[in-house]
Amino acid sequence: MDKTNSVSRQQLKDALINLGVNAGMVLEVHSSLSSFGHLEGGAMTLIDTLKEIVTPDGSIFMPALRLSPKYELTEEDRKMGMTVKIKLLDSDTPRTAMGIIADTFRQLPDTYAGRDTLSTAGWGKHGEEAARSGLSYPIHNGGKALLFGVDIYKLTAMHYMEDATPKEINDMFAPTEEILSVYPPDKWMTEAGHPPVKAWYTIQQMAYDRGLIQETHIGPCKVMFFDILDVVSIYRDELLRDPFGLWGLK
Repeated sequence: MDKTNSVSRQQLKDALINLGVNAGMVLEVHSSLSSFGHLEGGAMTLIDTLKEIVTPDGSIFMPALRLSPKYELTEEDRKMGMTVKIKLLDSDTPRTAMGIIADTFRQLPDTYAGRDTLSTAGWGKHGEEAARSGLSYPIHNGGKALLFGVDIYKLTAMHYMEDATPKEINDMFAPTEEILSVYPPDKWMTEAGHPPVKAWYTIQQMAYDRGLIQETHIGPCKVMFFDILDVVSIYRDELLRDPFGLWGLK
């Protein structure tokens, strides 16, 4: 393993404390272990360090979606207009597209995790809320997002604002009956088409422009830290104000 870019547990802890992570905090965490180059102790170092800092009086939430990585599309898929296909995995599947940190966290004995395909895992004082209501608790109770080596497109809380998306937009990219007949929705997640604009990056830039996102590097890993509701509320506001413009559909 290449240890040229190596991060120690102490370096990780010091950087997180300097960033503002502290005891009693509620966190939504998304991560890419490879973004560290080499993190001494791997996934458990990040998990244990977060637990040590926030203490059992705080809470940690991570994605527990049982989804595969995106499958490569066949020529037949493209002819049907399909642009994404992802397999739904069994609830006990050890490895998913969520990454090794989230997968490890989900399977720990002191973690609460929903059994559904689209679930959240939680630890700490309010961790049980993950199995009850996903990310509703951190979103509405001062939770902070902590993104290690990933950006807003991994922020699951954004999806909680999408009830404001007009049905007309959702229908534009919904899989056709032909696609669903080949890839039934109880086994696959599929999409047909993409909006011309990656709207979540627009929201991310708006959040940066408003000074809502703190940023640091831990070794080569870029870390973003912000109030969840502050940022996802921008998305909801834009969906209500001009959803077609936001997605480049007009």
